[in-house]
Amino acid sequence: MGLMVSGLRGGLVLALATFSLTQPAMAQDAPWTNGISVIGELKYPPGFKHFDYVNPEAPKKGDLKMSDLGTFDNLNPLVNKGSIVTGIGLVYETLMKSSLDESFSSYGLIAESIAYPKDFSSVAFKLNPKATWADGQPITVDDVLYSFEKAKEYDQSKMFYYRHVKSGAKSGDNEVTFTFDLKGNRELPAIMGQLIIVPKHWWEGTGPNGKKRDISATTLEPVLGSGAYKIKAVAPGATITYELRDDYWGKDLNVNVGQDNFRTITYSFFADRNVEFQSFRAGDTDYWAENEAKRWATGYDFPAVKEGKVKKEVFPNDSRSSGVMVGYVMNLRRQQFQDIRVRQALNYAYNFEDLNKTIFFGQYSRVNSFFYGTELASAGLPQGKELEILNEVKSDIGETIFTQEYKNPVSADAKAFRENMFKAIGLFKQAGYEIKGNRLINVKTGKQLSIEIMLNSPVVERAVLPYAENLKRLGINAVVRTVDASQFIERARKRDFDVMYNGWGESLNPGNEQAEYWGSESAKTDGTANYSGVADPAIDKLIQRVIFSTDRDDHVAAVKALDRVLLSKHFVVPSYTIRENRVAIWDKFDRPKELPYYSTGFPTVWWAK
Repeated sequence: MGLMVSGLRGGLVLALATFSLTQPAMAQDAPWTNGISVIGELKYPPGFKHFDYVNPEAPKKGDLKMSDLGTFDNLNPLVNKGSIVTGIGLVYETLMKSSLDESFSSYGLIAESIAYPKDFSSVAFKLNPKATWADGQPITVDDVLYSFEKAKEYDQSKMFYYRHVKSGAKSGDNEVTFTFDLKGNRELPAIMGQLIIVPKHWWEGTGPNGKKRDISATTLEPVLGSGAYKIKAVAPGATITYELRDDYWGKDLNVNVGQDNFRTITYSFFADRNVEFQSFRAGDTDYWAENEAKRWATGYDFPAVKEGKVKKEVFPNDSRSSGVMVGYVMNLRRQQFQDIRVRQALNYAYNFEDLNKTIFFGQYSRVNSFFYGTELASAGLPQGKELEILNEVKSDIGETIFTQEYKNPVSADAKAFRENMFKAIGLFKQAGYEIKGNRLINVKTGKQLSIEIMLNSPVVERAVLPYAENLKRLGINAVVRTVDASQFIERARKRDFDVMYNGWGESLNPGNEQAEYWGSESAKTDGTANYSGVADPAIDKLIQRVIFSTDRDDHVAAVKALDRVLLSKHFVVPSYTIRENRVAIWDKFDRPKELPYYSTGFPTVWWAK
């Protein structure tokens, strides 16, 4: 299960699952249980009162004012179109709810229990008979099957993610079962528990305009959900306000006790990050997650901070549950990036050390793995089980991975940077380029190497422009192009870019999503997270090895092997990250004494003073 880290807020039909509203005998007599854990055992037994990290006596009051960069034009969570509004998960629910103090454990929400056989060939969910939509109608098996069918039909990434679900069917009173086309995929039952459920009757009904609603289209009509909040007000593209429901069916469920404590939550949207920060400074928004080193170091000298009304804090919690690869993502579909020597040369021109010293205040570290910050990141030379796995694909990956550890170029000083630039020139020469009149020219075509770097916000321009200047020194026609969020999303979906600054978040349990990130089939499908168009037989084999690993040690070794091969392809120039969340917050809120290990829990488990 992966976490996307990108500017996207969130192809070809391979094969839509078949759905039926009757029969099969399900879960192969598997026992019903209150939850599922992909790694280890469940922490919380059946009948537990509440999660350990909540305050069950937290008051339900106050108004929380949040912000986000960009805009929105869609409240429909099932379609891969437009810009989905932030916070829509407050309105909708999933079959199961994740625990924030465990790795990959989830417990009954809409589904009160789950059952799956030892071979993981299917999964059954028994719906909570108390579960209702905000209009009072019950949540049914029809709703579950409808949600799954439409998610696959209208979201290319979901279609790919759920491709191994062969069928879904009603298998008993208030019970639904999904059958898979393979066995041994431990993650699939948990993935199905993450399915967002939408009301079939509402989407097939008529809107206020007198027209039938269209589940395949974006919408700005306040949608009907089953969650703790409903949409109170919408100003398209500008603000959205969610209001706590007094009649929420699940407010006393053990997985919800002590959570959803604000009466209203409002998100305001900004086109400029600096303007967004000024809104926070003025007290118009309550919470600020910092993403700029200079501002964190020098930008908090305003009166509210000095008077203790705004507090700065650093939280490691969220980083404990995820790794990351972020940087300059190359589109291998473009001719200029099809030679690996060109891609490798572009890394030599990136001077991270100078950036960290001059504009990052030494706060960042260089990313050197697709699973950076986790035990899954490869290091040194492959050994043991990892070496065995790599030997299985040796004919497809060559000898270098076995003899050379991946290392980013280091420009410790001006001399080292000059040497790296000369190495870049050497690689370009091997790839058929030469410098003529200060222009890097392809000898065969006579054309200058040109690269447009696409950004979704001016925030990172300050860090990107020096890299572009380095590329220009090599004779490359390098252009930095900042576009608005919606254009960035659409161009990324349609693969209309040379290089984009983006990335992937990775959980501690990589699995089926790896096929969407790097698999050959996903490379052919617009809208998936295979932005670069990676299509490689060795990577395909290793993805399957990850998905069907037999135990945790085997899984870690398989992920490390995959990491090494991904790094060897040089389709990303890795940039930088920080493994902590830097947060500023107005002193209007309280929180549990001990936050969940894998999350700050904001705003879910916090409350107004």
